[in-house]
Formats: sequence, C-alpha cells, structure tokens
Amino acid sequence: MFDVGAGELLVILIVAVVVIGPKDLPIAMRTAGRWIGKMRRMSAHFRSGIDAMVREAELEDMEKKWKAQNEEIMRRSATLTAAEAGAPVMTGPLPVDKPPLETPPAAMPPVETPAVETPAAESPPPPPPQPSLFDKPPARAATVTIGGPAIEPETDTPRPPMLPAKPHTGDDDV
Repeated sequence: MFDVGAGELLVILIVAVVVIGPKDLPIAMRTAGRWIGKMRRMSAHFRSGIDAMVREAELEDMEKKWKAQNEEIMRRSATLTAAEAGAPVMTGPLPVDKPPLETPPAAMPPVETPAVETPAAESPPPPPPQPSLFDKPPARAATVTIGGPAIEPETDTPRPPMLPAKPHTGDDDV
C-alpha cells in the first residue's frame, strides 16, 4: 500500500522528535499505534464480510450447477430405463388410487338379515393383564453420580445425629 523504506522512516522519526518533542513522543506513538490497530481491525472485518458474501455467491452458483446436473442425470436415467423396458417410466411419486365413493346410509334401503343363532363357540381366554410400571414403587432408587462421589438413596434405618463442627481458633496449627 504505502511503500516506505528505511530512509523515509528515519526522516519521519526525526521530524516527529523535533515537532512533538522527546517527552510526548511515547504518548503520540501509542496513540498512533492504537489508531493503526483500529484501522487494521476494521479492514479485516470488512474483508471477512466481503469474503463471506463471495463464498455464499459461489455456493449458490455451485448448488444451481449441481441441481442442473442432477436433473440431467435423472432425465437420462429415465430415458434409458424407458428405452430398455419399452414403456414410459414415471419419475414422480406413485399415483394414489381413490376408494370408490360410498353412498350415504340414508339413501340406501335398510337390509334385514335373518337372525341366526350360533352355538356358543369356545373363545380364547383374554390375555393376562400386563404389569404396569406404575403398579408398585421400585424397591430401591437408582444411585446418581455426577462429577463426584455417589449419593446413596435414603434408607429406612435411622442414621446417628451429626455432631456440630468445632469452631477454628487458629491454635491447632502449631
């Protein structure tokens, strides 16, 4: 961008020392460095945005190209299959056969069927009821461990009472 050689940089440094002074030069250099850093970050952000837009445009073009190639392959495949079989081949979903329309029951005359008594046939016994998970509570709850020692579930046996902690006085460290 800017073609600054060593000689030009030395001249700029001498002019800065004379104009700004040696006392305020570090502050001026720090300020200039911050401004240059901001400009670099802004240009990198702008450049990455442009690159992302270019990539998206390229992907869209590739997707269009792939879709056209896929359609061409599917068309050729359907043509070859039709030529081999001697009949046209459908490439879409299968047609759904509609059931015949029934006439409403009010329009149909009632048909009387003679009552036929059937002997009591042996029917199979009903299946036994399946046990449900909710019939009985579990005998013991599961032990859960998450990043530490396992915590056992409560039992029916009482635990001894815990003693209160002894306050720390600082004399025990000797």
